[in-house]
Amino acid sequence: MRYLTQRLAQSALVVAGVVALTFAITRLVPGDPAVTYAGPRATARQLAAVRKQLGLDAPLSEQLWRYVTGLIRGDWGTSLHTRRTVLADISTALPATLELVGCALVLAVAVGVPLGLLGAHLRRGKGRWGRAVGDGSVRMTSMLAVSVPAFLLALAVQNLFAAQLGWFPVAGEYTPSLNQTSPLQHLTHLTLLDSLLTGNWPVLGSALAHLVLPALVMAAYPVGVVAQMTRAALLEEVAAPHARLERAYGFSRWQVLTRFSLRPASGPLLALLALVFAFSLVNAFLVEQVFNWPGLGRYASSAITSADAPAVAGVTVVVALTYVLTNLLVDLTQAVIDPRVRLS
Repeated sequence: MRYLTQRLAQSALVVAGVVALTFAITRLVPGDPAVTYAGPRATARQLAAVRKQLGLDAPLSEQLWRYVTGLIRGDWGTSLHTRRTVLADISTALPATLELVGCALVLAVAVGVPLGLLGAHLRRGKGRWGRAVGDGSVRMTSMLAVSVPAFLLALAVQNLFAAQLGWFPVAGEYTPSLNQTSPLQHLTHLTLLDSLLTGNWPVLGSALAHLVLPALVMAAYPVGVVAQMTRAALLEEVAAPHARLERAYGFSRWQVLTRFSLRPASGPLLALLALVFAFSLVNAFLVEQVFNWPGLGRYASSAITSADAPAVAGVTVVVALTYVLTNLLVDLTQAVIDPRVRLS
């Protein structure tokens, strides 16, 4: 309980700082939100009415108080561009991004952990030539995955697999014509889950086909990072005294890696996944623009180009909350796995 209380207090301070900073930035951005909302041809009386409606005529301290209490109540303001509440817009756009990022992270773990495990095994194997070629290939692959810019990789896979080979659709979440032939019933706004729960197989097949390319692009950076971290953590573990004892008992190098070293090495990997998840949310902004994916990134890009301050602030708060909650969950999981964390 003491550790949990400390982490909750730290998370609350981080969220409070992000909220205050977001409020300050939205007020310092050039431009008049009232003009953006009412239009350039609005009269002085109309602008005054809009400022009163949006609460822009109150002192900054009162505006901050209204903003914070509104966030707590679920009133995140009104988008200047869509004229809908920001929370309604985000609740519609966020599931698509979470679906994309979640699939990318699952793919990253499924590929990155075995790749790092293979690199550590080859590094500790016999033969200098084998170590140099095998482990070097794994390291070069992970470094290449980390180094390639997301937008460049997105354009490359679009050109190769969509335009040239025609294996996958080039953009979108699923085929738009299915809205007439097989309309999707929205339960969670997660297209894959909703189509699976409602038995909408045409939408499910189309959504899976549309998801492949953006998920591959999103997973490239996490694959490289996860592979490098897994390799480094495992090499540190197999150099510990317990690994020599296990080898003395007759266990093979592969058994020492998988049975005895992988679990203690998972602590740093979990912390890394929290950072990668937050990075992927931001990285999704570029990927969603290239693939025309209807998620939070495309909504944020539209809000930035239209100077929609409430929408930009809402997206910033959502990303910050997601990052804080993910780190909190990872810290609690680490405390369960390794008692040294909660006792430190």
